Amino acid sequence: MDRLTAKLADLVASDNRHGGTQAVEARAVRLAAQTLDLQQNSTASQRIRGELYSLAAAFTSSAMWAAIDGRRLDEATQHLNKAVTLAGLSADPAVQFRVWGHAGALYRQLGRSTDALAADDAARSTPITRRDPLYASLAHARTAVHRADDGNSPAARRSLDRAQHALDRADPDAHRPPWMAFYDQAELELLALTTHLTLGRWAEAEAHAHRHLTLLRSGFQRNRALALAHLAHAQLGQDDLEPAVITALKVPAGARHGRISGLLDAFGQRLTRVAPRAAETRHWLEAQAARTEKSTRP
Repeated sequence: MDRLTAKLADLVASDNRHGGTQAVEARAVRLAAQTLDLQQNSTASQRIRGELYSLAAAFTSSAMWAAIDGRRLDEATQHLNKAVTLAGLSADPAVQFRVWGHAGALYRQLGRSTDALAADDAARSTPITRRDPLYASLAHARTAVHRADDGNSPAARRSLDRAQHALDRADPDAHRPPWMAFYDQAELELLALTTHLTLGRWAEAEAHAHRHLTLLRSGFQRNRALALAHLAHAQLGQDDLEPAVITALKVPAGARHGRISGLLDAFGQRLTRVAPRAAETRHWLEAQAARTEKSTRP
């Protein structure tokens, strides 16, 4: 059990570094299968069987998250169906919280905002949110993002306030699963950035981006790249063309896949639309052409 938990922690760390690559997804699927083999072929107690179901659900949820991050949404939906079943069999409210949280992210990518909010409700209703305010904070922060998708600015702000209040009450040293180690003030700032960006509150989004980047721990390269892509959009929204392009060009080439690639493509399209003849636009297009040429060289 300890070895499997260590493998889960390593998988989560790999996702934080590289994002939703197919390699991370495939590794998570293999580890889920190995865990289920142990569950099926062992004579363990009911408690141990529950823990194995919980780990299998966590691995499957990691596969789902990698697929979401990589925008492989059909695969993510398949992982969701399996993760919900395994989490239910585990009777573990923490992993059930995780699965519903990832489900909300998937539904958001699919444009199903009502389902995203329903997944948020399911996550908030798990007993773990009443026992540990850190989980409650994360649930409220995710709800803020989904309220912003609906254009409900007052509700989104209320959710962010609740998220901050709960985070302030949480014990940072409490024992939690390895997959929950990502959530802290930096992550809340990133979710607040996403919320304000969706609402078109560019200056507030930029402020949250800078706070996130200041607080971000080492090892979270994917989140740094994601924040830079969001920050570029926030700066462009304020007509700060030069800073926006400089920020967007800071996103490492290795991080340009999945969601981040989509954000940068959207950035280039917005830049070309609002300032088609600007020197900054020309610089961006030339830089993208150079990147493409470099990537296609034998």
